[in-house]
Amino acid sequence: MSPDLPQSRFRRAAATAWRQLPFFVWLIALWMLLWGQFTWLAFFSGLLAAVIVTRVFRLPPVELSGRVNLWWGFVFVVEFLIAVVHGSLTVAWQVLDFRRRPGTAIIAVHLVTDDDLIMTHVGVTASLIPGSLIVETDRDRRILYLHVIGVRDDADVEKQRASVHHWEERIVRAVGSRAQLQAMKDAATSRSAAVRGGSR
Repeated sequence: MSPDLPQSRFRRAAATAWRQLPFFVWLIALWMLLWGQFTWLAFFSGLLAAVIVTRVFRLPPVELSGRVNLWWGFVFVVEFLIAVVHGSLTVAWQVLDFRRRPGTAIIAVHLVTDDDLIMTHVGVTASLIPGSLIVETDRDRRILYLHVIGVRDDADVEKQRASVHHWEERIVRAVGSRAQLQAMKDAATSRSAAVRGGSR
């Protein structure tokens, strides 16, 4: 056996582990969010659940970009926590405000990136924020259908769509590929141009 063979296997295993690390961390974070606890017990039980999911229930390997931006990951987590608190307060106020009933709507949001993992992250993020919930996905056309409350007019609908696009952009900046990041920038430029054209 060539002495370089074990080293090459180790390097391949290390590269695979590094590419899968964001997915593994996301499973732990999702577990803690679902339980609503940020404790060591929740962390270690989430770690155990992630190991079971990734090792016992063998699924096809998730192809990650291999790119992780820790700063944008931190920005995403902070903004997400703020959005959860804000969404909770907003929903509570809508329930307690007896003067008017909050409007509801089903809206379709067309995503920019064509990636199963990014689409899943965006859907889970939107569902975890109080006030919106994913009710259906159209994988072929990259469309998420959300049920949202607090919608009264078209401006509120566009605000909800912009919020989903914002989360998609944050997730792509954190773990997306460079091609996906460029696609997000191009889409943002196109939307800005459309808004400027419509305001004339």
